Amino acid sequence: MAPQEVQPDAQWDTLYIDGQWRESASGETIPVENPATRETFAEVPAATVDDVDEAYEAADRAQDDWAALDREQRLEYVEEMRDLMQQKFGEIVELLAKESGSAQGKAQGEAGIALSDFETALDVEPPAKEERDSVFHSDKTHHIVQEPVGVVSIISPWNYPLHLTTRALAPALALGNTVVVKPATDTPIIGGLMLAKIADEAGLPDGVVNVVTGRGSEIGDRVAGHPVPRVLAFTGSTGVGKSVAGQAGENLTMPTLELGGNGPFLVTDDVDVEQAAKIGAVGSFTHQGQVCISINRHLVHEDVYDEYVDHLVEYAESLTVGDPMDPDTDFGPIINETQRDDLLEYVEETVEQGATLETGGEADDLFFEPTVLSDATNDMAAACNEHFGPIAPVIPISSDEEGVEIANDTEYGLAAAVNCNDEDRAYELASQIDAGMVHVNDHPIQDEPNAPFGGMKSSGLGRYNGEWVVDKLVEPKWISVQHEERDYDLL
Repeated sequence: MAPQEVQPDAQWDTLYIDGQWRESASGETIPVENPATRETFAEVPAATVDDVDEAYEAADRAQDDWAALDREQRLEYVEEMRDLMQQKFGEIVELLAKESGSAQGKAQGEAGIALSDFETALDVEPPAKEERDSVFHSDKTHHIVQEPVGVVSIISPWNYPLHLTTRALAPALALGNTVVVKPATDTPIIGGLMLAKIADEAGLPDGVVNVVTGRGSEIGDRVAGHPVPRVLAFTGSTGVGKSVAGQAGENLTMPTLELGGNGPFLVTDDVDVEQAAKIGAVGSFTHQGQVCISINRHLVHEDVYDEYVDHLVEYAESLTVGDPMDPDTDFGPIINETQRDDLLEYVEETVEQGATLETGGEADDLFFEPTVLSDATNDMAAACNEHFGPIAPVIPISSDEEGVEIANDTEYGLAAAVNCNDEDRAYELASQIDAGMVHVNDHPIQDEPNAPFGGMKSSGLGRYNGEWVVDKLVEPKWISVQHEERDYDLL
């Protein structure tokens, strides 16, 4: 296929449906803005419900032939997509910086883990075919085979738009499923159309990958509640996730959900305080705190509390805030005005509730200052809510038991971390925290292909990575074979 341009100033004004680049049915487009400069740098199609239907029809038509390919043939396509992404790595990093406000370290890290998604997809395979003897008939054999589920929907968010698409896309393709992607309105290029160009250049058969861009208010319900897909992979807020799951469930589409978090960082009295604060800062301020697995609350033992706060403030004030296109920038913009205004309100309300603003708390356009709030309690606005920004409320605790109790006093259970010099004590604390992922002596912004990624409670359903995502993308079929004639009676 012809080479595809994926730099920010390339053409992005067509949908990718059934192997064809086409305008939306309405002919309308949506501007894509660089959050650092507020300049529009591209236009993407505003898809309609009819466009969504065509995308699912194309995926449905392509499904049988794609599933019928030998695994090795499918993996050749997946490998080619990986190789093309590697070749275009620099342009992908530039897109992440320009469209999602990602500083260079985050942009390069996300592009790298997206490559890893394709690399590890080359190794995923369904459980091997099994043969079992019948329990009731000696001349009968059961064959248990695994087949692709069919069409997979992916609704991805704006904070890690590339990786949170590819972690479902790559294994879905490798396992024989076709895909329809609906990327976030704020990041429709890096979360969708760029991957469509990669699939097109890699020569994937028509209809195997389809991408529709548009406003959630206009096509979101149709994507979530479409009758064709068998699995829907959604990443986003808990409130929206519940709605999406409800619509999917009406069609018996299996939802796989990674939802909100309110990550605690439990710091005990025996730590290296400077190191603990640095870990805490990375956990709270990476990608401007716009990470579902970031540290939302710092639960710090009173014996080291003041020193911890001092070091956290020092680290926050050392960050270089600016345009992510600048390699010297540590800290970019918030994605949009709605998010920024929510953050300002959380800080104002938390201070009114009695917390002390140690540093930050203000915004210059979409650049929100790294913020530390001391004297916080678990019921204050910035602590009890998933603020999804660079705000670090620090809550004093008097014991391990109190720390665990406060850590678990939330509806969420996605990611958490424990910093403690005694590893046995730390492991015991980690085992008591209600979260799908708990990290000892490290920050919680972790994702590795050989470990299950997902949450408990209101933080989601299902897991990504390795055999855990395979379980969602294939389903067992029972074929029994009666070898000899036998007498039959009515049951």
